[in-house]
Parts: sequence; C-alpha cells; structure tokens
Amino acid sequence: MKSKNNITGIILAGGKSSRMGTEKGLILYKNKPFVEHIIEAMNPLVDNIIIISNNKAYKSFGFRCYEDLIKNTGPLAGIYTGLRYSKTENNLIVSCDVPLINTVILQKLTDQKNDTSEVIQLQCQGENMPLIALYKKCCEMIFLKELVKNQRKVQKALKKCNVKTIIIDETLKKVATNINTQKDLELLDFNL
Repeated sequence: MKSKNNITGIILAGGKSSRMGTEKGLILYKNKPFVEHIIEAMNPLVDNIIIISNNKAYKSFGFRCYEDLIKNTGPLAGIYTGLRYSKTENNLIVSCDVPLINTVILQKLTDQKNDTSEVIQLQCQGENMPLIALYKKCCEMIFLKELVKNQRKVQKALKKCNVKTIIIDETLKKVATNINTQKDLELLDFNL
C-alpha cells in the first residue's frame, strides 16, 4: 500500500544545545515541549515521523527515535541519519528549535515537491533555511560522501544537490525563527 503523501517527517533533536544550556527540543513553550509544537505542525503533511536524537527522553513522544549514525558531526549527520532510516522518497526535515513553526509554512515546501528538486528550502531576506526543508532520499549518499571527507557544513553539502529555494516574506520568518539562547527564549512571546 502506497502512503498518501509519501513524506516522512524528520525532527532533528541531536544538537548539543551548548548556547541554550539545556535540551532545546524539550523546553516548554505554552506548556508543551518545542518538539511537540513541531510534531503538531508536521503531522497533517506527513505519513510518519521520526526523531533523530541521542537523548532517550524523546521516545516519550511515541515516535521512532534514532541516534546519529556518525557522532559529533552536526546537523548534516542528523539529516543523513534521518534519510538513512526513512522509507519514503520525500522527507520533511525540521530542527527542534523552531517552536513557532506551523503547517502553513511547511505546506509551502511540500506543495513544491517535484521530480527534479533534491532539496526544497526556505529563504527569507537572503538567508537560506536548510533545517526547514524537504529532502529527497537520494541526498543520503551525497551527504554520506561529504561526512566521510569530514565536511560537516550543510550549506556546502547542498551545493552537490539540485536545490529549489522558496522565498518567504518577513511576516512568515517569525514562525521559522530558531530559539538558540536563553535571550531568544525570553523574547519569544514579544516577537509575535
């Protein structure tokens, strides 16, 4: 049986959270962990969700969790790991530190899926957002080759892919904002 959307949701929650000082995906915002907000935004668009993290606490959300296959190599390894375990051609990847993300902005990515684009990412004011993007399964091998060469930068790895960029306006950028520090967290409600 073929899945309706042929999309796996992959939440990247494997970072060290060094600037925040605590596990970002588990921080409460409006009485729910960041990762739960992301699950709710993603759920209508995907067939299943997996979480990439070395922290066993994420198992409590009821989805499959996988540790990074290549340790301590940043988000590129997280994306690679998610693609490795995914069983679908299209994969909606979202980092765990964007609690304001919503289904509307994620649907802008999924609506653009096509046969030629290997990555579809958002961009606002010239800033690319490769950690809120739709990735094809074929990127798995491209990223593995980069990681084997000890190349860890997502933007550099994307230069090996056919990338489509969706430009969003400034009003939507707020929902795609990363919360990386305590100060970001304090400003969260004021920036809405």
